[in-house]
Amino acid sequence: MEPILLDIPNKFSTDRLHIRSPLPGDGVSVHQSIDASLDELKTWMPFAHIDQTEEDVEANIRESHVAFLKREDLRLLLFHKQTGDFIGSSGLHRIDWNVRKFEIGYWIDSRYAGQGYMSEAVQGIVDYAFSELNARRLEIRCNATNWRSRRIAEKQSFQLEAILRNDHVSIDGSKLTDTCVYALTKNKFGNNTHLTYGRNKVLTSRINE
Repeated sequence: MEPILLDIPNKFSTDRLHIRSPLPGDGVSVHQSIDASLDELKTWMPFAHIDQTEEDVEANIRESHVAFLKREDLRLLLFHKQTGDFIGSSGLHRIDWNVRKFEIGYWIDSRYAGQGYMSEAVQGIVDYAFSELNARRLEIRCNATNWRSRRIAEKQSFQLEAILRNDHVSIDGSKLTDTCVYALTKNKFGNNTHLTYGRNKVLTSRINE
């Protein structure tokens, strides 16, 4: 089956979060979060070094919306259940539908950092990927010195498979950096009660555009 024909949920919930695909109009909230988090994001995220207007971010959101519909990239936005505020971005990227392999990426609004929201979101996305997308392999790749990102991967039982030496040029272009490759596979997921699908009360809704 062509990926574009796959009927998959475009939103789900965890204990404290609503998680869904991007929609036109989300650019305002995402732009505000980027602006509020630039100091932290600039350390790890190339996009934080680009002077983006609200219109630029909205255009990116709309491109992400289309990519989700075409099943080319499954970006997911995180919203606080109680307030409705946008608090971060994640998703399933670099997709290989033949293998059912996905890479999870993430960043959080610095005003919500340190409260466990991203760990909760990643756990929900893991559940979603295995239960709804029939994933066989999930990866998290991050800079070897990004300890917060590494802790999130390890907390969700991802295994460190490799450290790729001199894999990237640093954001400031001054040196080469190492990349950690964490992975979680279907057989590991099935045998690990920590990742039980219902633990985060993941509720899904199928796309209907």
